[in-house]
Amino acid sequence: MDDLSAESLLKELRAVDAERARRAADPGLDARVQAVKTYQQRRFAHTYADLLGTPRYEAATRFFLQELYGPDDYRQRDAQFARVIPTLTRLFPDEVVDTVARLARLHALSERLDTRMAEHLMSPHVTAEEYAIAWRACGDPGARQQQIELTMAVGQSLDRLTRKPLLRQSLRLMRGPAQMAGLGALQNFLESGFDTFRAMRGAGEFLSTVRQREDTLARGLFQADTSVLGQLP
Repeated sequence: MDDLSAESLLKELRAVDAERARRAADPGLDARVQAVKTYQQRRFAHTYADLLGTPRYEAATRFFLQELYGPDDYRQRDAQFARVIPTLTRLFPDEVVDTVARLARLHALSERLDTRMAEHLMSPHVTAEEYAIAWRACGDPGARQQQIELTMAVGQSLDRLTRKPLLRQSLRLMRGPAQMAGLGALQNFLESGFDTFRAMRGAGEFLSTVRQREDTLARGLFQADTSVLGQLP
């Protein structure tokens, strides 16, 4: 990763910190952001209930739910992103750092969009209709498409990593150095992602399903297609 790309990612992470500070100063907004995140996790579980019920894809679906769609506080992991991107590339292989960079970019974009959604909600009690209205009010189809593309890129990167036979052993050997460097949360994400995608034995069908459903949902929400409300919890 070159210095310009690293600085761009650091700028995004600083923007997320600034948003968190703004939310902390406005408890009502903060509550609505958390409501958006919680609703989106429920929506993902609803959209992919069939995959959650399929042994081959259950773990990968839960990984997406917890790591990409969950309402958890990722401050610790973000701080580790900020450290690993510019200064600790020697610790992780290049392909691993690229995966981290994609996840950091996705996380920064999602945080911005979640805040903008929350600004269009009247309360933290989110219904399907209110979510659809806030989505359209938030707008920015380009950013939504980028969000989907980055989600796919993270999944594709993890899938590619599983095809490198020595990488799992390398990740295991990095546990101690990662902990000493203060990168425990990042290390856990990488190991969990690697093991989850390796157990799937090929992520092509899974990722294709996610892309198709997310594209269809986003298009329907922007077009105010009432049939899309049936796809929301």
